[in-house]
Amino acid sequence: MENIKELIEEINSRKPKDYEKMSIIEVSDELHKVMDFEQTVLKKIKLFEDNHQEPDLIKYAKMISKKIIERETTLIQETYLKKIDAEYLNS
Repeated sequence: MENIKELIEEINSRKPKDYEKMSIIEVSDELHKVMDFEQTVLKKIKLFEDNHQEPDLIKYAKMISKKIIERETTLIQETYLKKIDAEYLNS
């Protein structure tokens, strides 16, 4: 099992993609990937909590995962809505 520091590195390594260059379907797929990533991270954090491993690092992992996932989700949603507007409402 990986340790909490490796999980923190994994979370920090996520960088937003250029969603503007993607199709609506690709943006939708990216949202699903972010949601899957969030679920995976939360499960790993829960395991670390259950094993009483490094509570300060667990708290940090929760904080950064929440911020990074929120940022990425917001970017995807904004892009998705712009693309929907452009393709279906402004045609």
